[in-house]
Amino acid sequence: MDGLISAAARALAAGAPLAALNYVSLRDDASALALRGIAMAQLGDFSRATALVRRAARAFGPKDAVARAKCVVAEAEIALASRELNWPAQALEAARATMEACCDWPNAVHARQLEVRRLLLIGRLDEAERMLATMDPRMLPSALQAVHELIAAGIAMRRLQAEAARAALDRGGRWAKAAGIPALVQEVEQARRALALPAARLRARGQERPLLLDEVEALLVSRSLVVDACRHGVRQAGAQIPLATRPVLFTLARLLAEAWPDDVARTALIAQAFRTRRPDESHRARLRVEIGRLRKALAPLAAIAATRQGFRLEPLGASEVVVLARPVDTPHASLLALLADGESWSSSALALALGASQRTVQRGLDALAAAGKVESVGRGRARRWMTSPVPGFATSLLLPVPFAVG
Repeated sequence: MDGLISAAARALAAGAPLAALNYVSLRDDASALALRGIAMAQLGDFSRATALVRRAARAFGPKDAVARAKCVVAEAEIALASRELNWPAQALEAARATMEACCDWPNAVHARQLEVRRLLLIGRLDEAERMLATMDPRMLPSALQAVHELIAAGIAMRRLQAEAARAALDRGGRWAKAAGIPALVQEVEQARRALALPAARLRARGQERPLLLDEVEALLVSRSLVVDACRHGVRQAGAQIPLATRPVLFTLARLLAEAWPDDVARTALIAQAFRTRRPDESHRARLRVEIGRLRKALAPLAAIAATRQGFRLEPLGASEVVVLARPVDTPHASLLALLADGESWSSSALALALGASQRTVQRGLDALAAAGKVESVGRGRARRWMTSPVPGFATSLLLPVPFAVG
């Protein structure tokens, strides 16, 4: 490796892409193309970065298997940064195996970290956690240790484990400073700020107040009966009754919880749960059926009593009934949560992350665009969507997670 290539590589490792380009901007050999591609990625020009990295991969000869594998890893990292989440995992896995066979352990771990970060972005928390557990960061460079802790913190925040997330960010901050990479330090600080923002709202007895992630975690293991509008279920002291696949039952449970200790009139329940302004006898019959189903579902935690006007929720082992609401009540909140990272997303990547159809996501994006909450750049398949972060709120509880089917 010649001196200019070495100097450019050191500049990129330190997070100085302009300095790296000064060394290799006029060169078209394979190594220079790869370094130029990484520099352009650090500058945010992802399309040009991808093109340069692919040219570099083609330029390396048959004997440069590790160099070609590094190009695959670089392309995957660019795809992750540009929120192109449909890149082939098999190619990245093959590149990682090549680097492990050649004892290039840091780059092999980096490839694995990219896959874990992708899994975290698309909400596959169990897989991400298992994969992260297979990696021992203790012998890695400072930058990779910082990334490891960032991933751990991200998983903990999605799991509503505030203390574990805070500890991981403290460790990650120390490693990021030791690495001396400003962008990495900034990423840790941004995650730390998100952890200090209100993550949800508590509604009880007609009043409402914001909750930090620590308070949400404590609430979900308390003796209070919690109707969780973030995860669509009913919880108490660690026990949970999922209602994510039964939206009518969840709507009824939330209405009863918001009114507790008072009852809710039948007409109000029908109007909200069945979305009708002119209830008839068929709606009243359906309400009796759905209340019966809800009574059966909630039997371990609460009863539902009929009153003269309607129905009242009666907790069995709790002295308080509360509703845990999302930090912002807005349509398509999960889309806003993903876009709040400040990156530009394609509709296909958003659909993958949310587990929804691309058509559903596109309708949501169009509605948000009409309301002035998101904007798009580009056209056709190159179209990307972005927005500024939701002010004053963390987005952890706006993101969907796999929920057990009841």
